[in-house]
Amino acid sequence: MIGSVFFIFNRLVEIVFLIPIIGMLAWFVDGYLKANQLTPPFILVLFIVSVIAIFWAVDTLIRFSTTKRSAIFVAFVDLLFFGAFIAGVYQLRFIANADCGSWHGGSAWVSLGPFGSWGVHTENPLSYQLNKTCAMLKTSFALGIMETIFFFWTALLALFLHHTHRETVVKETTVRRRSHSSRRGGSGSHHRHRSSSRRPHYVV
Repeated sequence: MIGSVFFIFNRLVEIVFLIPIIGMLAWFVDGYLKANQLTPPFILVLFIVSVIAIFWAVDTLIRFSTTKRSAIFVAFVDLLFFGAFIAGVYQLRFIANADCGSWHGGSAWVSLGPFGSWGVHTENPLSYQLNKTCAMLKTSFALGIMETIFFFWTALLALFLHHTHRETVVKETTVRRRSHSSRRGGSGSHHRHRSSSRRPHYVV
């Protein structure tokens, strides 16, 4: 029961923190699409992982009874997301120490496309909001680290759910077998009693 509550709570937290990541990175993806440019990996990887992860989180939450029965598989997929979020965060590592109050693009200035050097040359209004770009990337980076921790934690909780569910099944099976055996034993003794009562008594 406690494991189920913790799992559901952590899934809800994952969903809540995934929404802003998807929202902010979707803004970047839209900017690149409108500029007819390829979205760089440091945005695309975390965006795709977050979109898939939120569908997975919602599905396992809605079908929680199924999640408990296949908890080993759920734990395995959560560990895959754990690794995927590490990859997404690693791609964004350049923004970790950036000062968004006076950011000039750093090593990503060219890769920022409409938000960076290309945007300045084409007078794209997105390039005028460099500090906003920095803040959104840095927030996505921080939330990505949190999601990495969350998915590792829910993988462990899923393993705990598997152990608890297996114990419950074993107990229920044992109780059913004992109940069935007692009913068979009771009906057998009752049958023997009726047979003995029907047996004729001879007086010599």
